[in-house]
Order: sequence, then structure tokens, then C-alpha cells
Amino acid sequence: MKIGTFDFTKDGTFIIAELSANHNGSLETAKETIRAAARAGADAIKLQTYRADTITLNSNNEEFIIKGTKLWDDQNLYALYEKAYTPWEWHAELFATAKEENILCFSSPFDKTAVDFLENFSPPAYKIASFEITDYELIRYAASKGKPMIISTGVATEEEIVDAVRICKAEGNHDIILLQCTSAYPAPLEDANLVMIPDLAQRFGVLSGFSDHTLGIVAPVVAVSLGARVIEKHFILDKSIPSADQAFSLDEAELKAMVQAVRDTEKMLGKVDYTLNKKREHNRRFCRSLYVSEPIKKGEIFTEQNIKSVRPSNGLHPKYLDDVLGKRACCDLNFATPLRLSHLE
Repeated sequence: MKIGTFDFTKDGTFIIAELSANHNGSLETAKETIRAAARAGADAIKLQTYRADTITLNSNNEEFIIKGTKLWDDQNLYALYEKAYTPWEWHAELFATAKEENILCFSSPFDKTAVDFLENFSPPAYKIASFEITDYELIRYAASKGKPMIISTGVATEEEIVDAVRICKAEGNHDIILLQCTSAYPAPLEDANLVMIPDLAQRFGVLSGFSDHTLGIVAPVVAVSLGARVIEKHFILDKSIPSADQAFSLDEAELKAMVQAVRDTEKMLGKVDYTLNKKREHNRRFCRSLYVSEPIKKGEIFTEQNIKSVRPSNGLHPKYLDDVLGKRACCDLNFATPLRLSHLE
């Protein structure tokens, strides 16, 4: 699978910097955030494409007032999204800025009109947000465009994940990535449930990854060690910028540290390989082998006193010790001679 120029067969972990509402209503801040994400080493910047009236209703009924969150309690849904959204008229400049910075740019559409709008910019993928996984028509329509589908599973039932994968495949779209996600802002570490990452890949036959709302960079690194092929993290240019998402977003220095930690983790993971490469073969010189530990005369019996398993590895493998003991030497052997089978009568 490829997302733009990123090839999952050889390019490691796909790291997404999520812009979300962290532009705080400033196009210049949004553009500079893209530049900072590129400097930090992210592979992609992700936008959110909606208007308040494409995501909720302008109602003050009780069910439209947010409750039970740390960040947004008592706010009206419509008012929050009206403040946080990325203006559609910015998108052309944001995609152009990303192209200038050689960083991929795509978005989460929140209705079919957003998909139609985003098609103008030929995005390399579509992301379905956690709370939109129940919007089967949105998933179907986005999948029909033939771009890789990245789907967060934060609030999904297993049945809904099955349905989302089925819908994509029914549209002929088999390039699917499921993200483990905890839809809490910020998410407690104990709720990250990272063991879902390998299970999502195995159970649904797709690539899997992690959309992270925890604080810090530990969780993404652990996620990669468990097989995450995608890491998505909210990103802010400066933590002094007031934003709906600032509390759980990384700044440039933190994102750069996360990218480096992920790349280091990739190096450490390596691959399953029981063969001896040149480095391992070279280091085997310090393994033990059988050596003459005191002078032996021709015809003398090999014993545990005159033959020992010691470093380095120039002598017989220690597995031959029982075969050697009790046999006689066919020649004189000096102290510290590496033992050979040819030394036995």
C-alpha cells in the first residue's frame, strides 16, 4: 500500500501530525504549523474538513451541550465546531504549503460535501474520525474515491468495525488502515489499550496503527513496538496558542523527539532472522571453545584437567567435550592450543 509517495512495504511507520483546531483561526499559523511538522520529520499533515452545520445542529437543547469531558464541558457543540473548524477557503493554500514543504497533506471529511470539496486537491488518503465510524454513507462515499482509508476505532463496536471494513471492500477499496484510539482528551495511559493494535491487523486483515491522545511520546513508541504502521498525533506550533486541542498536542520539539524515538524503535525492532550476519559472526570470536589447558603428550588421555571450554572460539565447539574426554592425543599438544578432532587418535 502507498499513501502518496509513502510506501508501506519499505518506509516504516507513517507519522501524521494532526492540525485540527490548533491554527486558532489564523491561516498564517496553520501554514507555519505545516512547515514546523515538516521540520520535525512528520510524513503528513492532516486537516479536518467540516463546517459547524455539516457536523451538528445549531441547537441549545441539553443533548447539544457537552458534558463529561475535561476540556469542553458546558460548551455548545455548534459553537465549539464553529470556532474550531478550518475554513474551506484556506485549503488550497494549506495543500500548496504542504507541497512546498514536501510533506503529504490530507484530511478527515465529515460529510459527503467535504469529500467532494477535498477531491479538488487530489488528497492521497481519507481519514474517518472515531465518531464518524457510524456514518456508513460517509465511509462508503469516501472509499468510492479509491484512496487509502484510515479509520479510527475509538468508540466503535466490533460489529461497526466489521461493517466499515466491509463497506470499503464493497467499493473495491482494500487499502484500509484501522487505528486503535481512545476517544478521551487527553487519554489516560491506562486506557490506551495498545494490545488492540496487533489484534486489529490480524482480526481484520488490514494494516493497523494508533491515533494517540495521551500526553507525551511514550505511547506512540510502544505502539510501534507492537506493530503500529501509522502514528497520528495532534500537533501545535506553540503551546501558548489557545486552542480546543492544545492540552494534548505536541509542539515542534516534542514531535521531533517522537519522530526520532519512532525511527530508533524501528531500527531496534529489526526482523526475524536466525542466520549469522557479518557482525554476529565477527562477535562469535568471543564464544567458548575447547582448548588445551595444560601440556599433553602423545598418547595421553584427554581429561577435564587438560581440556577446558574457554574463550575464544578457535577450538572445537564445546558440544564435543564428552566425545573428547577419555580419548588419547595423537601428538604432543602445547598449552593454549585450540583443540581439533585431528588431535584425537
